Amino acid sequence: MKPPARNSPAAELSCEVCGLMPEPTKARLTLANVAVMLPIELLVHALVVGTELPYLAKVLVLTVTATVLVIWVAEPSASRILRGWLHAPALRLRRKLGKAPALWRARTVLHDEPGSLQRVTKALARTGTNILSIHVHPVPGGVLDEFVLAAPGGIGERELLDALLDGGGSAPQVWPTTSLAMADGQTRALSLAARIADAPDELPLAVAELLRARILTPAEEAAAHAADDAGTRLKIPTAWHGPITFARPGEPFTPAESARAHRLAELAEILAHRNPAAPQ
Repeated sequence: MKPPARNSPAAELSCEVCGLMPEPTKARLTLANVAVMLPIELLVHALVVGTELPYLAKVLVLTVTATVLVIWVAEPSASRILRGWLHAPALRLRRKLGKAPALWRARTVLHDEPGSLQRVTKALARTGTNILSIHVHPVPGGVLDEFVLAAPGGIGERELLDALLDGGGSAPQVWPTTSLAMADGQTRALSLAARIADAPDELPLAVAELLRARILTPAEEAAAHAADDAGTRLKIPTAWHGPITFARPGEPFTPAESARAHRLAELAEILAHRNPAAPQ
């Protein structure tokens, strides 16, 4: 059987490697074969029965002819002509899944000025994308905004990147994610640990996201020493970044939050020793 044309609806189900379609249900395949074979069988019988051949010769001719027609004509024709009907249930399911909302984690740098976030929000809204959560990290030249997005099924990475650029963002990045991105603190810490395991240099931003805090620059940290932080600053050691200080004005860090942040730093340090290619 030839692979379906890539511009046909049924091609959505074809294997990208071999080009073959999945097996249709037995009921639909039987009905399709009968629909194709019946006219051919009637025509062959009408032609053979009207001949002067002996009875056994007629039986032999009909048997051989029917077998050849089934193998070489009926089944391939049914699979080709009735492909859309044979795979209709799978096609409906595939299209339903394709339209389902998908979760994405996005990141872009914005100017630290009024209206920047609004422009990005409007650009994403034009694609039908909803912002579920946002976390802001001050960085040189602006702020790094991290989003959890719910996008329509037809919206992919390219469309989201274009929307972030249209909204005034720079250096946008987008990754597929799961509902874990919206989970509680313990589950969030495990999810961030998995991110650090994949990319240890993500530690500063991961801890900032976990604590809902901002990273202090060296200058800000030096100035902050003169004031009583009242538990709103947290310093953790890191393998290759040196000590990093996080601040959350008006909301002191809890012992549990401090413990989670230090465990993430320990995980990154272990990975740094095991992976010589990690950034230094």
